Amino acid sequence: MDTDDHEMTVTVNGVNFQRRVESRTLLSDFLRHDLGLAGTHVGCEHGVCGACTILLDGEPVRSCLMFAVQAESREISTVEGLAGIDGEYHPLQQAMHDHHGLQCGYCTPGILMTMTAFLEENLSPSEEQVREALSGNLCRCTGYQNIVDAVISAAKRMRG
Repeated sequence: MDTDDHEMTVTVNGVNFQRRVESRTLLSDFLRHDLGLAGTHVGCEHGVCGACTILLDGEPVRSCLMFAVQAESREISTVEGLAGIDGEYHPLQQAMHDHHGLQCGYCTPGILMTMTAFLEENLSPSEEQVREALSGNLCRCTGYQNIVDAVISAAKRMRG
């Protein structure tokens, strides 16, 4: 074993993985290349755009700013894990579809993960609260209004 390699165990979307990774491997690269979960997009590689956002122990984090080894023994959720086992969309995914909340789709996985964590804490958000929660995710295509509408719709659906 190379001294720069580390054996790690991580749970991703409910599945346990054991892998040997280099110390310098970014979490975003580990997810995309080692695990084949290409839904985690890498945009700016500086943590600014939010495209690489995943949930780490339920909290949104920029996977391009973390080393994979920092996720040792932790639980990660990616956009691939949002839909149900039967393939049914998560209410937020369905709302994004229904409200045309995406265009090119590059930012969408990061927005979905950010808003999933947001809705876990606030199922009755105002438009202003949604916009604040979205402020760390850049979208160059939509103008955000349809995304905001989708999040508010998803919150209503999730409330029942």
